[in-house]
Amino acid sequence: MLSQLSPAIRQYLVVTGNYWAFTLTDGALRMLVVLHFHGLGYSPLEVALLFLFYEIFGVITNLVGGWLGAHLGLNRTMNVGLGLQIIALAMLLVPAHWLTVSWVMAAQALSGIAKDLNKMSAKSSIKLLVPADAQGTLYKWVAILTGSKNALKGVGFFIGGLLLAWLGFEGAVLSMTIALSLVWLSSLALLKKDLGKAKGKPRFRDIFSKSPAINRLSAARMFLFGARDVWFVVALPVFLYQSLGWNHSLTGGFMALWVIGYGVVQALAPRITGKASGKTPDGKGATLWAGALTLIPVLIAISLMLGMDPTLAIVGGLLIFGAAFAVNSSLHSYLIIRYAGSDGVSLDVGFYYMSNAMGRLIGTLLSGWAFQSAGLGLSGLEACLWISALFLIFATLISIKLPKHCDATA
Repeated sequence: MLSQLSPAIRQYLVVTGNYWAFTLTDGALRMLVVLHFHGLGYSPLEVALLFLFYEIFGVITNLVGGWLGAHLGLNRTMNVGLGLQIIALAMLLVPAHWLTVSWVMAAQALSGIAKDLNKMSAKSSIKLLVPADAQGTLYKWVAILTGSKNALKGVGFFIGGLLLAWLGFEGAVLSMTIALSLVWLSSLALLKKDLGKAKGKPRFRDIFSKSPAINRLSAARMFLFGARDVWFVVALPVFLYQSLGWNHSLTGGFMALWVIGYGVVQALAPRITGKASGKTPDGKGATLWAGALTLIPVLIAISLMLGMDPTLAIVGGLLIFGAAFAVNSSLHSYLIIRYAGSDGVSLDVGFYYMSNAMGRLIGTLLSGWAFQSAGLGLSGLEACLWISALFLIFATLISIKLPKHCDATA
């Protein structure tokens, strides 16, 4: 069956399989760290700081990783990412008294490098596997890869909460380490050599994009993901657990279902944004969708301030926010692949996802700081929601200058 598929499709399946396996462990590890260390008495800000190096090294990795991908080939950067994630997981298998804040931050730093090497490699490779005149196909493949990744990240959240309750922290980490090691060995054997390697030798200074469109899209992406993570990464799970009284399994399960639904909507984004009529999105679509998303955290915050039932306001509002954010994210993911150059594609994609990682870093730190400094409870979450709305206003304004009228027929 697989032998009858074209080489491009087979490589797409290998890349997607790698990305899926990595994403499962990444989502599970994030939930494990948040719930386990909050259960040990860490404050929301301290939990946020555990992810500090994860996000910082994600910024650096995307910037440098794009150059490495063009220089060495995307197969190598993807396999290095898988290997580093295995090491990061193994670092958490040490005796419990070794799991200090600095040690966990170091493990998260490796995980951050691994995640963004893997993601940059997967997203960049799609550009090389789709003909230049098949923009509709490109949009569909990017949406499927992005949507399925986030759906599986949600499954990873659920697995993380479940494994923590079932096997404990050490047992959960060990099981993921073994599973990912098997995937890594398969990837070494199956992934095509020199995929994405630039024809010339890219200079290190080429890591910075010279394209105005890519620079604007990258800035919008930074604020878009900062707006999500400022209330989703730390503030939301701590609020659900501490203020609404949800247990670890319920908190992990709900966030897992949210991310799964978010991924499903991402995969369906081409239908939602007009591909069914033969069109692919442009800068105008990015502006309109970012503007619509801005209204949602504002309405959630106002509902909480007016005394609406917090469970209804948060759960209902989060579902609407997730659907709108998913379309925004998928649309952005398509535009960066479209704007990027074909030779050394990972340079442009790496720069763009550097901005993505910067947004997550800013959002993660603000999530813990704003929630804690405003006080535990609704007031803390309201502060995070208002920051989210401000970031989305910035994303909308920046998107106005993105190129228009670049529709393409599938």
